Amino acid sequence: MNELITKAATLLEALPYILRFHGATFVVKYGGSFMDSPDPALRQGVARDIVFLRAIGIHPVVVHGGGKAITRAMEKSGVKAQFIQGQRVTDEATAQVVDQVLSREINPEVVRTINELGGRARGFAGTDILRCRRLALAGAGGEAIDIGYVGEVVSVNTEPLAQCLREGITPVISPTALGEDGRVHNCNADVAAAQVAIALKARRLVFMSDVPGLMRDPKDPATVITHLEVSEVPALKKDGVVDKGMIPKVDSAVAAIQAGVDKVSFVDGRVPHSVLLEILTDKGIGTEVVR
Repeated sequence: MNELITKAATLLEALPYILRFHGATFVVKYGGSFMDSPDPALRQGVARDIVFLRAIGIHPVVVHGGGKAITRAMEKSGVKAQFIQGQRVTDEATAQVVDQVLSREINPEVVRTINELGGRARGFAGTDILRCRRLALAGAGGEAIDIGYVGEVVSVNTEPLAQCLREGITPVISPTALGEDGRVHNCNADVAAAQVAIALKARRLVFMSDVPGLMRDPKDPATVITHLEVSEVPALKKDGVVDKGMIPKVDSAVAAIQAGVDKVSFVDGRVPHSVLLEILTDKGIGTEVVR
């Protein structure tokens, strides 16, 4: 009986959030090593949470990553992955590998999993709806760094996504885009998710990865920063707390907040139901970024 009462209490705790977010659009960036875990329960957990969100009246939009799968595919081809400032260096051959892995392998798998669990999802190759310009990086001395076919998303064709949401379908988007030259570009999934959230005027943006959140000491999960205001970000960058792969994630969060997204969250996808815990409970988990 006590267990049943506890379950009822959990549902009642979620009720105010269900009422508050009914009809809202939430963008979930799905990435991290848990994506290709050998444990099917772990792989299906996120998809089940997405189905649950749609069932309670929230409109989820998924932007997925797949960096580790891309790296494995490159290694099979004898190509070593190289990163600069958290961005994958992408020549033309690598761009084709990226497109194959993200849009033709991972994307259909995520869609299939959601549908098998009772949801309704539709896959979109990023090249179908995202347009980009070549990303320009600057070195320490201000010199330009060429990292190849890596794009910075500049526009999102929202109509196909909005049509899905009107029909109760969850869009699932791969982080690729067409450049000004008409070629496939690799895009950072965090950046792509933020631009999708901005374009759709989403209420919330949730980044799922395989770390507990933004940590002051990357080796110590106890140092997770639970609450972060955008005004604090420059100091954290200067101190090296925001570094490497966290740079595009945090910059994307700041851009989304400044464009009108209410809150951005960094959560650990390895924790069962981390999306639901973040959205539908009083305490939440991970790091929340707010204005």
